Amino acid sequence: MKLLRVGPAGHERPALLDADGVARDIGGLLGGAEGAGGARDIDGSLLADPDALARIAAADPAGLPALDAGLRIGPPLARIGKIVCIGLNYHDHAIETGAQPPAEPVVFMKAPDTVVGPYDTVLVPRGSTKTDWEVELAVVIGRELRYAASRQEAMAAVAGYAVAHDVSEREFQTERGGQWDKGKNCETFNPLGPWLVTADEVPDPQALSLKLWVNGRLRQDGTTGDQIFPVAEVVRYLSHFMTLYPGDVINTGTPAGVALGQPEPRPYLRAGDVVELTIDGLGRQRQELKPA
Repeated sequence: MKLLRVGPAGHERPALLDADGVARDIGGLLGGAEGAGGARDIDGSLLADPDALARIAAADPAGLPALDAGLRIGPPLARIGKIVCIGLNYHDHAIETGAQPPAEPVVFMKAPDTVVGPYDTVLVPRGSTKTDWEVELAVVIGRELRYAASRQEAMAAVAGYAVAHDVSEREFQTERGGQWDKGKNCETFNPLGPWLVTADEVPDPQALSLKLWVNGRLRQDGTTGDQIFPVAEVVRYLSHFMTLYPGDVINTGTPAGVALGQPEPRPYLRAGDVVELTIDGLGRQRQELKPA
């Protein structure tokens, strides 16, 4: 299934994308307990509810109300618990930045409030001169996981996948002291979506093409097959350092082609730039950058 959320920010409606690309309202199918924000939504509680997911999968999309095609598409997941990110997870990206491939996954966090919709505006932070792009495969957790004993156990906890744009401010990240968090948690720095694609539609997460364009110029063109630590290992590894809960998101790293890896003068993002990105089968994003 391709699940999405449609409507103004803070008032999105849960939906299912049908075979013709029409968003169908699934609010009437969700039932059960309500989420913390009111009516039940596409969130961790839904992903952990096999009965609710089965109702959605069994429904005839033609019998569900069609939502206006002109409505905003929001992030496909509400009430995200945490966003765990993996740095330097592609061989070619490590090479372009002059870093040695890590012996263990490089882990950092992004706050859930960095998440915006796939077509929402991205804000260039005040004082920024090194805002950078990063297309990433996002993994969405659907089952509580701790101390996974195998990669198979880890993958059983994956509910689905989405496109993530891990926007980064490189000066804040690496030149201002402390940890990477200052360059990763600026407002709007994690567009997500357009869809949450359930795991059954992605039989091999290590065989996905990732692409990103800036102002129409192809900048990133990679494959998840180049990951140093594949999805199953990333999920297994993280479960030994933190409990993963339904509704948590893992950004699994970016391939080569970021501005940081380009020769001087590096083409960092500026207000007015347009970024587009896509991953096989997971949809496409487009953001215009504006000043904060």
